[in-house]
Amino acid sequence: METFLSNLSLGFSVALGLQNLGLAFLGCLVGTLIGVLPGVGPVATIAMLLPITFSLDPTGSLIMLAGIYYGAQYGGSTTAILVNIPGEATSVVTAIDGHEMAKKGRAGAALAVAALGSFFAGSVATLVIAALGAPLTRVALMFGATEYFSLMIMGLVLAVVLAGGSVLKAVAMILVGILLSTVGTDLETGDERMTFGLIFLSDGIDFAVLAMGIFGVAEIMRNLAQPESRDVVRKPIGRLLPNREELRQSWAPVLRGTLMGSILGILPGNGAVLAPFASYAMEKKLAKDPSRFGKGAIEGVAGPESANNAGAQTSFIPLLTLGIPGNAVMALMVGAMTIQGIIPGPQVMTGNPSLFWGMIASMWVGNLMLLVINLPMVGLWVRLLKVPYRLMFPAILAFCCIGIYSINSLPTDVMLIGLFGLVGYLLIKCGFEPAPLLLGFVLGKLMEENMRRALILSRGSLSTFITEPISAGLLIVSAVLLVAAIIPNVRKGRDEMFVE
Repeated sequence: METFLSNLSLGFSVALGLQNLGLAFLGCLVGTLIGVLPGVGPVATIAMLLPITFSLDPTGSLIMLAGIYYGAQYGGSTTAILVNIPGEATSVVTAIDGHEMAKKGRAGAALAVAALGSFFAGSVATLVIAALGAPLTRVALMFGATEYFSLMIMGLVLAVVLAGGSVLKAVAMILVGILLSTVGTDLETGDERMTFGLIFLSDGIDFAVLAMGIFGVAEIMRNLAQPESRDVVRKPIGRLLPNREELRQSWAPVLRGTLMGSILGILPGNGAVLAPFASYAMEKKLAKDPSRFGKGAIEGVAGPESANNAGAQTSFIPLLTLGIPGNAVMALMVGAMTIQGIIPGPQVMTGNPSLFWGMIASMWVGNLMLLVINLPMVGLWVRLLKVPYRLMFPAILAFCCIGIYSINSLPTDVMLIGLFGLVGYLLIKCGFEPAPLLLGFVLGKLMEENMRRALILSRGSLSTFITEPISAGLLIVSAVLLVAAIIPNVRKGRDEMFVE
């Protein structure tokens, strides 16, 4: 307990530094803004802001990027309640009852419960990260190259299992990502791989270029292709403090949502996205009158909002302890750490404790900032909701080009983000999710490195991945999960074939 408190004390001494406080506030403010504005998500924003992290110290840059991520969860609820357009995938469920409350003149109560529930869930999730961080890091330090390779395989399989849509498409995206990670010069042999004789590819594909193209530029193209309609609530927002009855109805859903989000957020893949849906289903099942849901039940806002914020923060656990990104945002965080010369994994806690604990403490500080940013400034967010997207995208695109050019001063990087943007847009139109591609790209290099190291240690024997107990266990779990994900799709295809 004494060690735990001393670690938290170290974290707060780092997080409460003037520069880190400013960066946390900036991240939370930007996160709220992009959560409020439909069409601009945290993945695209973090991808666009990666070049800025070059000029910041590692701790400050990660604190800012983390603030953008969990800040977007707060902002997404504002859009969902007031406009019925979820700013984030995690806010889809909030829109169901939150917008109905807004149409009845109870938007203030919905926004307040969402903000208070999010603050409580974020605070609890921060303690969960702090409590689990040290034990999981000690376990991870027992892992060698063989175990790490198998762990990464399991992380990719979980990403497939929890991804929406076709399992086959998710697997295809991961394989494409791994293939792209091999482009460039082989560090061991010095041979060039898949460069097609192009000099600018000899160092491989830059992570920031791929991320900004696949998410940033592709997101702009996707939004421009869709008709824009925003049904901003015309009724008064109402008082920003819930009454006693609303608080009584909300406290239990907030507790249950926090617990569910904290557990599901740890799962690699899209566990944090599943949390609000699971919370909503649970609240509806436990309710004495389920017919209230969909008509403005405050429990349908309190539970899912707590779940999505708890899940967003506990999704940092696999990243900080094992070095495994659980979703697209965490993959971008790995990219940011790599840019700063930090190797994600258990060595972060042992080798750079001020970064590890400073980032955890900053999450609690950030949640407190978000509570202040969201409620008093709700009038400003309502006005911003009326800004047409066609006026924003030229500035966003220009920022992308300037940011990516500032990294290496290469015109080819600007052309590549355009190319990857077009590829990302086509993937979305064809029903492919770009997120598994980015996970495959990030983990591809690490997987190759650990596989080679494991084979060198075993003198080229592939049996090392089965004979090592931890590695074998991880591979068995991966195989079981993959089979469990594929079987329903096979049955569905067979049933459709018989129907025809």
